[in-house]
Amino acid sequence: MGRRLSGIRLHSDSSGLTVSRGRPTGVGMILTLLAGYVGPSVLGLLLVLGVHVGHAIGALWLLLIALVMLLLQIRNLYGLWVVLISGVLLVAVTGWLDPVVQTGVAQVIGWFLLLAGPWSLVDLQRGRRAGVARNSDPDQLARLTRVPGAAWWALMFLASLGCLAGGARLLLG
Repeated sequence: MGRRLSGIRLHSDSSGLTVSRGRPTGVGMILTLLAGYVGPSVLGLLLVLGVHVGHAIGALWLLLIALVMLLLQIRNLYGLWVVLISGVLLVAVTGWLDPVVQTGVAQVIGWFLLLAGPWSLVDLQRGRRAGVARNSDPDQLARLTRVPGAAWWALMFLASLGCLAGGARLLLG
C-alpha cells in the first residue's frame, strides 16, 4: 500500500500506536488507519475459521508466526513483555497440550479477539466524546477524507460486529 512499518507500541490500557512511513495521504494511509481497530476482529475471525474447518493447531501456529512478526516491530518494554509471554504460552499450548485442549484454547483466543474489537471501539468512542481521544484513527481519517470521524467509527464498529457475528456463528454453529 506504499507505506513502511516503523514500529508498534502497546500500552497497558489496551491502546497502542503504529508508526509507519510513506505518503501521508491516499489509500495506503486510509487502510493503515482502518487496520488498527478492525485488525483484532479480522484476526479473531480467521482464527475461528481455522478452528471451524478442523485446523485449530495450524491456526495457532499461524498466530504464533504473527506474534514473531509483531515482536520484530515492538518498540516498548510493555509491548515486548506482552508479545513474549503470549508467544511462550502459545508454544507451550501447541507443543505440549492435547489436541482437544489446543482446540479449546484456539476457541478462547478467537472469542477474545472477536470481543476485543467492538469493545476497543466502544472505549475509543467514549474517549472521543469526552474529548480525550482528539487524534484518534477516525479523526485522522476524517481529516484525510472529509468524511466525519463518527462515520469512520461506525464503519469500523460495524466491521468488528460483522466479524463477531460471523465468528459466533462458526463457533456456536
